Amino acid sequence: MTHNPSAEPLAAEPQEESLGALVANATDHISTLVRAEIELAKAELRFDAKRVGTAAGLFGAAAFIAHLCLILASFAIAYGLVALGVWTWLAFAVVTAFYLVVAALLVLLGVRRLKGLAGMKRTVRSLKNLKSGETEVTGTTAAVAPPTAGQVGTHREPVRPAR
Repeated sequence: MTHNPSAEPLAAEPQEESLGALVANATDHISTLVRAEIELAKAELRFDAKRVGTAAGLFGAAAFIAHLCLILASFAIAYGLVALGVWTWLAFAVVTAFYLVVAALLVLLGVRRLKGLAGMKRTVRSLKNLKSGETEVTGTTAAVAPPTAGQVGTHREPVRPAR
């Protein structure tokens, strides 16, 4: 049986280290790990930011080309009406009126969507109640027991306004 002198110091080394040295070693390893994770996150974020920027540029270019196609299609429709015997000025006026009606409908839909905004009324009221120390249900500073699993959210009002 041969004796391996290099194996003994490795086995005896952990017993020789003090608790302070072990804690310092662990702290060093943790800080190194945290720094490495932060560097990895930075690298991934840079890579993702480049991809998002490139995608945004491509979407912008596609939107510009689609807008040009819409203009060309408008001319084609107008000249198609001219080919059917409609006066040139009237054909272009019909296409323009069509787009004005579509734009008006889109504005009307947008305004209706904006009217439905609640303005974060529940959040503002909740923050005011938290600041004053009142509860929402009773309006006093009495302590309320936390809801059980079957009661969570039952005291809340609906998000959508009643019509």
